[in-house]
Amino acid sequence: MAKIIEKRILTPVTKLFRIEAPMIATSARPGQFVIVRVREGGERIPLTIADFDAKSGTVTIVVQEVGVTSRLLGALEVGENLLDILGPLGEPAHIPPGGHVIGVGGGFGAAALWCLMKELKARGDKTTIILGARQQDLLILTDELREACDALELCTDDGSVGFKGLVTQRLQQIMDGDGLGKPNHVIAIGPMPMMRAIANTTSGTDIATQVSMDPLMIDGTGMCGCCRVSVGGKTKFACVDGPLFDANLVDFDEAVKRNKIYVKKEKIAAERQQKHLCERTSS
Repeated sequence: MAKIIEKRILTPVTKLFRIEAPMIATSARPGQFVIVRVREGGERIPLTIADFDAKSGTVTIVVQEVGVTSRLLGALEVGENLLDILGPLGEPAHIPPGGHVIGVGGGFGAAALWCLMKELKARGDKTTIILGARQQDLLILTDELREACDALELCTDDGSVGFKGLVTQRLQQIMDGDGLGKPNHVIAIGPMPMMRAIANTTSGTDIATQVSMDPLMIDGTGMCGCCRVSVGGKTKFACVDGPLFDANLVDFDEAVKRNKIYVKKEKIAAERQQKHLCERTSS
């Protein structure tokens, strides 16, 4: 059991939870993740560690409600418990010190940049975060991310705040020399199309670029093989070899196809859950 001690609603479908997990908090490093279960017999879902505090023994995760289990998790309240939480899992981020690091975040993936960029800034690296969303009210954790880096660049598709356009366009401007300084490293965390676009943007340059892959995952220990991705023509497991990989070596075509394997079954499960909720409400 892992007790929820804080819950924040970031958007109508995005929730932040701070959870009591002292053993995980003591060992966690930026870039790693946890796997949680909400109920007995339920699926195990991987979630990036957004923040951790060894002194208080807490771990922070951010959840976007897209399927049955994430909706069940999102419905939990302060004082309730997760059935279990496993971690920290995966390899922590490895970035040579002394350079300019740009973190690019999209959707709830932006939360994964929080503890990472905070650590890089603390060790003396120059840090910039480019945070993108369709519109202003979908941007999350802007105050926390602003404190975690030297410069926070907001991008919205509709221009409601910050740069009007895509994160790739703003990244290209910085790469071309707009005053912030050319990056030595780029880390992209977010939807697959966004990470793929970032990889294309930095391709052919000397900018080391990493993406955080989130394929289908079951055990999180490298035994099931479900989370395999092709990187540089070799099979890697995101749970033990990643989740961060060289962006220009990832086979995104394969990754996209694999992530769509259970789309129909996920839709059926969501419809079943909605029907059950309606029946409970009407009874």
